[in-house]
Formats: sequence, structure tokens, C-alpha cells
Amino acid sequence: MTVFQIFLPAFMLVYFFQVFVIRSYVQWKKTGQNPFVFSRSENAHDYIGFVFKIMTALSLTVIVLFSFFQGFYTKYLGELTYLNLVELQWIGSGLLVFSLIWTIIAQYQMSNSWRIGIDYEEKTTLVDEGIFKLSRNPVFLGVLLIYLGIFLIAPNVLSFTLFALCYFILQIQSRLEEEYLENIHGKTYLDYKKKVRRWI
Repeated sequence: MTVFQIFLPAFMLVYFFQVFVIRSYVQWKKTGQNPFVFSRSENAHDYIGFVFKIMTALSLTVIVLFSFFQGFYTKYLGELTYLNLVELQWIGSGLLVFSLIWTIIAQYQMSNSWRIGIDYEEKTTLVDEGIFKLSRNPVFLGVLLIYLGIFLIAPNVLSFTLFALCYFILQIQSRLEEEYLENIHGKTYLDYKKKVRRWI
């Protein structure tokens, strides 16, 4: 196994537990609320949540095949061998580490306002300090960097498709959240939008 075949699944395990499991548990203990607010309704917001679950499962498939089943990976995922460069894999690894640190900072600064999805029944505090002075959607930016990092480490047709799909899905989700924030914060959020870009 190469260093990247060891690093990628180990990193994603740490990322998943830190960003989702541990952070969700801390949020639940602090507020008594489940931060996962996607449901199974037919609206656009919940459909995006469903698509992200599928994308997560496919990303895990890419990682498992890349690290443990190279024969299947090469045969079935459409490996882009001309991008299979150690330099790109190191860049991808750096993006993953940066994304983890960036996302942890964003979640910490969001404090009780952090959610996975939109809770239309709740008015959360608008966070516009710290890392949110650089990006209106730092957690989404972190997610996009994760998919880019996976693609650079394991370049294949599926990982590229997931990266591209992630970009478009996040464009939709970020606009849904901005509409929600405009409705509950009004001019305060509109002024914030004028000062800070959607991504960075």
C-alpha cells in the first residue's frame, strides 16, 4: 500500500467522527437539539439531503476500492492515469487537512447556530465574525475541498463526477440557506452579503 492508500481512509474516518459525530453530540448536549434537520419530505431542501447521502456512500466506495481493492478500482472506476501524479496526491492530502481545520474552526465559531440543513422553525443567530468574514459558507467550502482532495488523490471518473456534483448541489443548498437567512435576519443579512463573498 502507498502512503496515500493508508492516509485517505484514515483521514476520512477522523473527519467523519470529528465533523459529524463528535460535533453533533456536543451540539445535542449543549442545546438538546439534533443538528441534523434533513427529513424525508419531497421538498428541494430534503431532496438535497438525500442526494448528499448517496454521494457520501459513493465517496466511501471510491476510498475503499482505491485503498483496499486496487484491481476493482482500476477496472471499474475509470481511473484517470494521466492525473495519477504524486504531486497532485500531496496537494489533495494538503487540501483534506486544510479542510478539516477550516471546518472545525467554522463549526466552533457557529456555536449553537450550526446545523446540517435548514431548520425553518428556528431563528438562529447570524454569525458574521471570524472565518465568516472571509466566506459566507465556510463549511460548504470545506466540503467542496474534501471532494476535490479525494479526486486529486484518487483521480477517476466517479470521483470527478462527485466533485462536480458536489459543486452544483452546494450552489443550490447555499442559495436555499441564504433565502432562509434573508427572511429571518432581513437587512442585517443583506448588508453582510454585500461585504462577504459566497465562497471566499
